[in-house]
Amino acid sequence: MKANQARWPIAMMARLLGVSTSGFYAWRAREPSARTLADGELLVRIRALHASSRGTYGAPRIHAQLRREGVHVGRKRVARLMRMAGLHGASRRRWPHTTRQRAGARRAPDLVRRHFSAEATNVLWVADATYVPTGEGFLYLAIVLDVFSRRVVGWAMSDHLYTELMLRALDMALAQRRPDGVIHHSDQGCQYTSIAFGQRCREAGVQPSMGTAGDAYDNAMCESFFGTLEAELLMRERFDTRAQARRAIFRFIEGWYNIRRLHSSLGYCSPMEFEQQNEKTQNPPRRGLPTAGRRRGRDSRPAARPWTTREATPTGGRIPT
Repeated sequence: MKANQARWPIAMMARLLGVSTSGFYAWRAREPSARTLADGELLVRIRALHASSRGTYGAPRIHAQLRREGVHVGRKRVARLMRMAGLHGASRRRWPHTTRQRAGARRAPDLVRRHFSAEATNVLWVADATYVPTGEGFLYLAIVLDVFSRRVVGWAMSDHLYTELMLRALDMALAQRRPDGVIHHSDQGCQYTSIAFGQRCREAGVQPSMGTAGDAYDNAMCESFFGTLEAELLMRERFDTRAQARRAIFRFIEGWYNIRRLHSSLGYCSPMEFEQQNEKTQNPPRRGLPTAGRRRGRDSRPAARPWTTREATPTGGRIPT
């Protein structure tokens, strides 16, 4: 009697599914299919790649990394396995951002006009600053980013937000890259419109450029970097001291963002790898304003897509300056 009662729910389920009871029991006893076994092996590798990215990679970058390793699978298959395993990439959230202008400051002209594209390295840099909360108070971070390769070429950190912080970031970029007539694009923060910063640009042959005040779209590429920093580091770790935050940010920029992180806008290459693959552009035939679309010496190696504000939603922390 009890055996019949135990079989009754199974028989009803089989009838609802439109299969016979014997077929249902045969399915339960069947060995896993080759596809299921292959999915299991693939998921092991996906878990390893997700862990190596510190949990920041989603399906597109996991799929790109698998292709780089010679594993040819569909992107939707990777997304399905990650969804079943509860794996997901880092997501961003919006932050309020404002810029305080210095009274009576003379701003530089806007030489970029929201078209973030360059034909070579050291043609166009973008710069900005943000804050990092710690147990000791804010740690301020200023960066300089090369538009061509998305590489952070200069940065500085401090517990204050004076012009000296931006000058240190610029000096680091100048020492590493030694540019000739590079455009330095920033917002109209009082640090960038200061006399000291303008004088340093003139001494180094840097062309200053500034967007409109309080408009994140005029410096969207820097906002995109800060959004990445927020999503992939600051939302995942908390820092008791500024020293801890300094070390973590240094590892993020030099050990991850510049060298290992795959950037979709670079054809899923890291900034350093992209520069190495396009080493012919290290000495471009001309300098000046960035132009859209056309690049000299185009070959089969990946090239950066023109990066405009239509492709990005500015995110990340902007600080009152």
